[in-house]
Amino acid sequence: MKLSEHTIHCRIDKSDRFRLADHDPAETCGLDIEKKEAKDLLADDVKRLSDLQERLYAEDRWSVLLIFQAMDAAGKDSAIKHVMSGVNPQGCQVHAFKAPSAQELDHDFLWRTTMALPERGRIGIFNRSYYEEVLVVRVHSKILQGQKLPKGLVTDRIWHERYESIRDFERHMARNGTLILKFFLNVSKEEQRQRFLDRIEEPAKRWKFSMGDVAERELWDRYMEAYEEMIRHTSTAEAPWHVIAADNKWFTRLMVARTIVNALDRLDPKFPKVEGAALDELKKAREALLAEEKSDARRAKNQR
Repeated sequence: MKLSEHTIHCRIDKSDRFRLADHDPAETCGLDIEKKEAKDLLADDVKRLSDLQERLYAEDRWSVLLIFQAMDAAGKDSAIKHVMSGVNPQGCQVHAFKAPSAQELDHDFLWRTTMALPERGRIGIFNRSYYEEVLVVRVHSKILQGQKLPKGLVTDRIWHERYESIRDFERHMARNGTLILKFFLNVSKEEQRQRFLDRIEEPAKRWKFSMGDVAERELWDRYMEAYEEMIRHTSTAEAPWHVIAADNKWFTRLMVARTIVNALDRLDPKFPKVEGAALDELKKAREALLAEEKSDARRAKNQR
């Protein structure tokens, strides 16, 4: 099976049948490659992504939104860092969404992320997103109580209503020229435990660790249920979820990179053609520059 075919395996098309238990966090889709080969494959895709991003920026028609969701230590930051390492910073925007501010809580739950959507020609990356509103808010009911919603609107259907709002929002974005790719990095509880231990034991990584991470582990099963429901209700043709096995970081990065490259390849962005009057102006500019070069050469010769 080719690498590109593995990405199809990760995409959730029949979302009504989705079960998280069917996706092994440690799988590598049968890929048996050396570490160097994995790095070389990733480097190739990083280079391809750089070229595609340059054309996307120049064409200025499509925008791209990449959404990353995962449990702590699943590798979101490192995947973004490695996959996007070759992209021109002028054409890329990264937003990491934390707990909402007081101002953000005075608006609907999609407001703060809407303000951060990428412009045409750019790639926007959401490290966590509006999906936190059907994940952490669902797991921690006290957060919902503090969101200032009118009491009559907080019913048993609120999660389904939020799924509906998200689907409508993403459909609207897709209809207006935003390519949406969503990644759930599926890490196992045991691998997360080991990564937390690594953070504690390695001085350069200790700053990443928080006791709150351990508290959230105790709610693992509830989070998995919330992720499963989220993916089942919001993976659509316009904005599909990709469930990426995250126990092996090299595999995670390869799958994310190839998924993005394949999607941009399908968009096939092109450098704008310069034609007609604009081309005539370019020709005039060329003639002027060449004449200037000849004039400078004659002046330099006369001064000798």
